[in-house]
Amino acid sequence: MITPDLAPLWLSLRVSLLATLLVFITGLPLAWLLARYEFRGKELVSGLTALPLVLPPTVMGYYLLVALGQQSPIGRWLDAAGFPLVFTWRGAVVAASVAAFPLMVLTVRAGFEGVNRRLEAIARTLGRSNWAVFWRVTMPLTWPSLLAGAALTFARALGDFGATLMVAGNIPGRTQTASIYIYDLLQANRRVEAGAMALIISLMALLLFIVSQSLTRRVLR
Repeated sequence: MITPDLAPLWLSLRVSLLATLLVFITGLPLAWLLARYEFRGKELVSGLTALPLVLPPTVMGYYLLVALGQQSPIGRWLDAAGFPLVFTWRGAVVAASVAAFPLMVLTVRAGFEGVNRRLEAIARTLGRSNWAVFWRVTMPLTWPSLLAGAALTFARALGDFGATLMVAGNIPGRTQTASIYIYDLLQANRRVEAGAMALIISLMALLLFIVSQSLTRRVLR
């Protein structure tokens, strides 16, 4: 029986996990800001946040290359620090994070907006600080949205192709993720192995989507 090489799958899982963690850390404050505050330029920030959902992956990859490549100040600084991103697995994490970022922010923002403000006000009248209210009241009520956002983020990062290919390249054993590996298998006419890997990715994505939908329904109830 012909079986696909699982190394790209393990790399994809590692990249997706790190991307989800990165998006969670950076997306949570932005989701809170967009959900709870009005400020000049809010619509612009919202639009820029959602932009990766509608941009072609190659365009998004191009922007990342311009921002992080060796010709950019950031890229040169990262290279000098011994922490290059382009054509490394770390670049794959960044590309997957940018692609999945809107899913986390939009989902968690909806969760924050759905929290009953009266419960927070009651907690404050009982002497709780804003910090305590956030962690003891708001976050427990928002956790289904947080988990749903994390599931969608992981699934999106797991399947990213275009931006990851442009930023991290296609280096077997180093930056070749599962989606890029499937592309290579099809180019080599190794359809059985490509089908097996595609099935694995599809089942994982379907499971994550089901989990996300279940958590979203819980929030709506």
